[in-house]
Amino acid sequence: MRILVTGGAGFIGSHLCERLLGGGHEVVCLDNFFTGRRENLYHLMDSKRFELLRHDIIEPVLLEVDQIYNLACPASPVHYQYNPVKTVKTNVMGTINMLGLAKRVRARILQASTSEVYGDPHVHPQPEDYYGHVNCNGLRACYDEGKRVAETLMMDYHRQNRVDTRIIRIFNTYGPRMLENDGRVVSNFIVQALRGEELTIYGTGEQTRSFCYVDDLVEGMVRLMNVEEGAQREFDVHEPVNVGNPGEFTMRELADEVARAAGVEVRTRFCPLPQDDPKQRRPDITRAQRLLGWEPTVPLREGLKRTVAYFAERIKSREP
Repeated sequence: MRILVTGGAGFIGSHLCERLLGGGHEVVCLDNFFTGRRENLYHLMDSKRFELLRHDIIEPVLLEVDQIYNLACPASPVHYQYNPVKTVKTNVMGTINMLGLAKRVRARILQASTSEVYGDPHVHPQPEDYYGHVNCNGLRACYDEGKRVAETLMMDYHRQNRVDTRIIRIFNTYGPRMLENDGRVVSNFIVQALRGEELTIYGTGEQTRSFCYVDDLVEGMVRLMNVEEGAQREFDVHEPVNVGNPGEFTMRELADEVARAAGVEVRTRFCPLPQDDPKQRRPDITRAQRLLGWEPTVPLREGLKRTVAYFAERIKSREP
């Protein structure tokens, strides 16, 4: 197939492009390089089945493709809060443009949504039918609410125009090609540990997250994109599906694991918790297990080992 990946030069997008090329597909990667990096794709550039376009999805684009993975949007608070209006535009106007393209060329489209749609949840773990507890006026709303509107658009285009849609709710994901300065806890901890600095913990350190290795996430995305409708299915393939690792860790526990992977002694400092930062987050992956036959396979300790090795190489290459 000929497959479009928006945001394909980013952390997750580059791994997805790599996986799709490995499956024998033609891949068109589209990115505006706000947080994406060309170097994430250097190893794919020689492939005759790979094409890279610099483009911003808030502007329409005309392409002939069979599938669209819509990943374009900064995903860390540091970056999506830098230009919140642009973040909303990317999620709303960008999704409308991609759905319009899917409608015109009759492509199947997958929207990368997020566990942030659950906000600071009152239900734990979070199933897909939980409506969430979100501050629609807060600093994180440009991303949280933008993704919620993107989901609305996906469902309405499916119901009204019969566009073949998929929605994946991505929980915290980590792995090689994360940005060092993206402000996410795994990359923060790893970079600080490798530089011999104190690990910055926000709040009490007792808040929890679930961490999914990027290869596991990409496997879930590909399975969701390619699962077919069926009258006998327990779940509707067009409705949202959580994909994440249900293993739950406090920030203190994560700091210990990162220090162990980096081979350093744990030293921490505490800072105030940012506004609307969720106290707990863990996916209920029942739907992914039954609909896709998917569950994560890479344990946190192994995934951190691979991620630390990646960051260590990057930091070493920049030393004089």
